[in-house]
Amino acid sequence: GRMFTGDSSGDWVAKVLFTFGFANKPSSQKIDDGLQLTDVYITASARCAPPDNKPTREELDGCFPFLVEELRILQNVKVIVCLGRIAFDTCCKLLDIKHAKFSHGAKFTHEKFVVICSYHPSRQNTQTGRLTWNQWSSVFSDAKDTLS
Repeated sequence: GRMFTGDSSGDWVAKVLFTFGFANKPSSQKIDDGLQLTDVYITASARCAPPDNKPTREELDGCFPFLVEELRILQNVKVIVCLGRIAFDTCCKLLDIKHAKFSHGAKFTHEKFVVICSYHPSRQNTQTGRLTWNQWSSVFSDAKDTLS
C-alpha cells in the first residue's frame, strides 16, 4: 500500500503536496491512481495501523530500524516534516536531538536537516479546527521556501 491514500488525511496530504508542486495531482484514492511525488518521500514511525491509531512502544521500536535504513539510503534529505507528536518524537530519536519541543509550525535546524513540525492531519484534528487549512499550508510553504 501507500501511506495517506484513500482517507481524509490522505486528502489533505495530496492536496497540499500538489499545491506546492510536490505532487502531480491533488488527490490520491488508490495505489494505481497515477499520483507521482516530486522531491518528497513519505514514511512512517509505525508500519502498521495499530488499534485506535495508537502504536505501542514495542511497535515503534520494531519499526525504527526501517527509518534508520531509509535515512541512510536517502542521501539528499534536507527538510523533514513531522506530522504529529509521534513523528516528531521518532525524528528526535532518529537524529539524536535532545531537548526539542513539539508545537505546530515549530522549525529548527539540526546538523544538515531542517525539521518542521505540524499537527497530524487526522480527521479529529481537521474537523475540530485544531489544524486549519491555513496552518497546514504554511508548513508546506515553509518547506518549499527552505528548499528553494
